[in-house]
Amino acid sequence: MKTYLQARRLWLAALLLSLLPVASTAALAANTLQGGRIVANAFGDTRIPAIPQRVVTLYQGATDSAVALGITPVGVVDSWLEKPMYRYLRDALASVEHVGLETQPNLEKVAWLDPDLIVATRFRHERVKPLLEKIAPTVATDTVFDFKATLALMAEATGREARARELMQHWDDRVANFRRQIADKLGDDWPQKAAVVRFKSDHVRIYSTGFAGSILSELGFEQPDALHDQGWGMKLTSEENIPVMNADVIFVLLEPDDPAIARNYRHWRSHPLWQRLDAVQSERVFEVDTVNWIMGGGILAANAMLDDLYAHYGLDPRHEQASAASCAGAASAVSHPRDAKATAC
Repeated sequence: MKTYLQARRLWLAALLLSLLPVASTAALAANTLQGGRIVANAFGDTRIPAIPQRVVTLYQGATDSAVALGITPVGVVDSWLEKPMYRYLRDALASVEHVGLETQPNLEKVAWLDPDLIVATRFRHERVKPLLEKIAPTVATDTVFDFKATLALMAEATGREARARELMQHWDDRVANFRRQIADKLGDDWPQKAAVVRFKSDHVRIYSTGFAGSILSELGFEQPDALHDQGWGMKLTSEENIPVMNADVIFVLLEPDDPAIARNYRHWRSHPLWQRLDAVQSERVFEVDTVNWIMGGGILAANAMLDDLYAHYGLDPRHEQASAASCAGAASAVSHPRDAKATAC
């Protein structure tokens, strides 16, 4: 029944979109000559207006990146947690329309918003690519977790490359600073093997790649031995698998509003095998915010994750304030992730 309903929604969307006017090749070419341009992306080469004014973002990282670049989209998808929108983005997006789920956007509503640019991802939206492109010029990233690729594509498509360079310079400065400080503080104990663990109500996931994994790797952390060649990571369903988590430090992702997840976390922590983990014995098990670490998906969330790491390791980000001032720009009016911890650009 679910498959039937999804197919019917797609059919209805296609019927609606068939009634929309489609720009001719000549018109698109004329738009390019009059200031439009072509942007290479995961959906191919896309002709877009010189400066799009009505942007719809169809995944979390694109929404985060839009806000960081000073863009207020006309439409966004619902957040995964803290619905309908992550708290750190609510002020910036208070009056913005919602167009359904990242995995199943409401195409009729997207069309009704009359966008001149849609930002999607091939990972989620390749199936509806023809329909999206009939609504408006559409650009896409390959994945949902590469925040640098998302920021670069969003900036190129909206003519905000200079702002994106500022954001990335600030990020690179912070990364270099963190790497220097943590190496000085830990000495021979650096680099550390880090496990990113997410507790669900009936199992545990340990991630090796994705948003958090790529950032930890950039900062100099290493993967636990058991996760090499495991793709995205592993799903653990039995406490007997606890030794797979063994690492120098464990970052635990929780969803505080879910009692079943909290119970499962307490259950696993009470197991004798948990007590034998290196991170547990050295008191390096840190509970971190799921939105910052895997859900936000953009440059603002990445900075919030880095803020968490500065705090957990007792490092000092204050000398970055001068460079942070250069990031005031368009994001100065944006509430940063988790109440704007100090240095997020």
